Amino acid sequence: MNASPWDSGLREVCTVVAREQETPSTVTLRFEYSKEAHPGQFVMVWLPGDDELPMSLSYTGREKGVTVKAMGDTSRRILSAGPGTKIGIRGPYGNRFDLSPQHILVVGGGSGTAVLAPAAEEAHGQGAEVTFALGATTAREMLFADRLRPVAKAVHLATDDGSAGHHGYVTAVADRLISEGGFDAVWTCGPEVMMRKVLAAGERASVPVFGSVERQMKCSLGLCDACALGPYHVCIDGPVFPGHVLRGLEEFGRSKRDPSGRLVPV
Repeated sequence: MNASPWDSGLREVCTVVAREQETPSTVTLRFEYSKEAHPGQFVMVWLPGDDELPMSLSYTGREKGVTVKAMGDTSRRILSAGPGTKIGIRGPYGNRFDLSPQHILVVGGGSGTAVLAPAAEEAHGQGAEVTFALGATTAREMLFADRLRPVAKAVHLATDDGSAGHHGYVTAVADRLISEGGFDAVWTCGPEVMMRKVLAAGERASVPVFGSVERQMKCSLGLCDACALGPYHVCIDGPVFPGHVLRGLEEFGRSKRDPSGRLVPV
């Protein structure tokens, strides 16, 4: 169930307590934040004097975390924040992953693995068997593979340059694993083109797929329309959507909205 967005509308100033370089382009910032959060949800992160950005929670305990990849000027400045830096946190927002499946395939592409990691850890803690297919451009950019091995039945890697695991896209690994059977759910997050292929593989095998979608978000309250995806707002109707919903949206994996709200090709 979605909590009312107004329940988390006030920003709280938090102190960064730890900064960890995960890959050459990705950093995790840890901070204490008392509000309850669930795997799949996101927060709005504000660096005083700068813009506010939506970021999935990569850690959801009392000491929460966001894993940041440099995408623009603001994310680069947030990424460079060190221990002691004050940041504003608003949220959490959005829905969560359903943790009831017992045999889960997690398919992460690049920084998309960040939102999947706490969900997989919590599912494992409740007795689920979790298999991972993780993709990255190169071995040095592989996110959270070591973190997830303790909770994994197996971890399958894929890199564009062949420096770790399968030489090629993670979708080929996911397609093979799904076709071999044994899963009652697939969770995925990453580039929409990747997720669309994972959804198709799940359809062929009659396995339900759930995708966490990343879109432009400005208000996080369903008011500004920046994150519109077909008839939905990702900030309040998602970010986790059933695969059959995503497959029915013409723009998913084909177009997105730019900061001004215009539809542009993916």
